[in-house]
Amino acid sequence: MNFLLLGDIFPSAISFLEKKLPRVKKKNKIDFVIANGENSAPDAKGITKKEAEKLFKSGIDVLTSGNHIWDKRETLNYLKVEKRILRPANMSSTLPGAGCKIYKKGKKKICVMNLMANYYMPKCSNIFKTAQKLIKKMNLKKNVDFIIVDIHGEFAAEKMALGHFYDGKVTSVFGTHTHVPTSDSMILSKGTSYQTDLGMCGNFNSVIGLKKEIFLKKFLRVNDQKKNEPAKGSTTICGSIVKACEKTGLAISIKQLIVGSKIKNFNN
Repeated sequence: MNFLLLGDIFPSAISFLEKKLPRVKKKNKIDFVIANGENSAPDAKGITKKEAEKLFKSGIDVLTSGNHIWDKRETLNYLKVEKRILRPANMSSTLPGAGCKIYKKGKKKICVMNLMANYYMPKCSNIFKTAQKLIKKMNLKKNVDFIIVDIHGEFAAEKMALGHFYDGKVTSVFGTHTHVPTSDSMILSKGTSYQTDLGMCGNFNSVIGLKKEIFLKKFLRVNDQKKNEPAKGSTTICGSIVKACEKTGLAISIKQLIVGSKIKNFNN
């Protein structure tokens, strides 16, 4: 089975995905698409029903999230009914939505887990303790065929450690949040595919997807009260394609995917 994993989606990438994603899926024989959608709102803070529906229509099966999931008030009610959007599992259990769900694709059961790291991130329950609880409930090839894990976090070592914790227990572990694609896509020693950060789907002529001019003023301490906003212009989509074994549920290969004009993947 072939999975396409996409990094944090910015508003400028939505129309790009609507046009390009069906072609990318067909070319790479993709069966299931998971993307982080928490930056897809017009101001890049949160997600609304309008953006989510466009992304699902474009061919994305599940949207994960992170620290921006509650930036739009409407999301609190939307997640009560929309099961294809996940919020981090280690957030408070009193919040709506879920951080781990099973989705069906044909006869296959795909478990998607969404976790938020602890270092330099908003307060959540211990990510490793939550990871232990989740994996006790979800057993690869016993009650699900594949398990894909999104770790939304800032600190690379934390993501790497969790990747090794899950090695051999899940199909794939990938990181989101930094908006910068890392070049460490690999198969770990026990068969789980891993990448520290998928990057983002947005305009790279920016600072992590936001207007560079406003960011520079902020760092130079220029007294300018203007709020930052998403950079517009040419879009690049970043992610990885994971091929998984239907017998074991583990990864066979992982290939970084970068489609766009600003940055290139020379392996494609």
